[in-house]
Amino acid sequence: MLKQMDINCDMGESFGNWTMGDDAGMMPYITTANVACGFHASDPLTMIGTVKLANQHSIAVGAHPGLPDLLGFGRRAMNITPEDAYAYVVYQVGALQASLKMQGMHLHHIKPHGAFYSVLKAQMELAEAVAEAIEKLSDTPMLYWPAPTSSALPTACKKRGIRVVGEIYPDLHYAADGSLVIQRHKHETDVAFACSQVQRYVQTGKVEAMDGSLVELDAESLCIHGDGPNSVAVAHAVQQTLKTIGCKIAPVLQ
Repeated sequence: MLKQMDINCDMGESFGNWTMGDDAGMMPYITTANVACGFHASDPLTMIGTVKLANQHSIAVGAHPGLPDLLGFGRRAMNITPEDAYAYVVYQVGALQASLKMQGMHLHHIKPHGAFYSVLKAQMELAEAVAEAIEKLSDTPMLYWPAPTSSALPTACKKRGIRVVGEIYPDLHYAADGSLVIQRHKHETDVAFACSQVQRYVQTGKVEAMDGSLVELDAESLCIHGDGPNSVAVAHAVQQTLKTIGCKIAPVLQ
């Protein structure tokens, strides 16, 4: 049985008059926030405000950089070069680091978003460029990545000695090969099933796939999406599940 788990959530994804998710409602139930940095979502006021809110709740903050696609929420594919990928990470993470500095905080990790994640999962040349950026941006670099952590970017990061933290997603479904089944439209999460996935993983290191098989994964963190219809209820229930089974809830140590 695992003795400790982190709970993370993508946050700060509102911009202007448009609101995404209930960040304030999620904060009491998580230990780590992945904050959008302005390309796929967020704006200066949102980023600074999210960091300030996280600081008030003693939440560790990581960067959630995406492709420059505000209208598509960073989910549309783009043809980019390694130089692009490197610059996108440096630019976005640098903005978040400045916001963190204003609160006396430090960058905890980096977690790519959406279509940026997809290309970094598959294309080693892009992955190597981003791994270089991650290594140079922090004295204690760390990548958050959906388990299994065997694709391009986590492999490139491990070669550089960058710590890779695997994640599981109790509010999503898994295929038999361990890959996530991404939903096109948000729907209410089955809270009981999410909690059973968490308990199963903590106790056995496995999650249940859609075909009923059990898949072994390498994770230290649970990611709960904050933009679902019942996200706060899911986060609360997951937190209570971890407490009930005696698993410590804390950020991953750098």
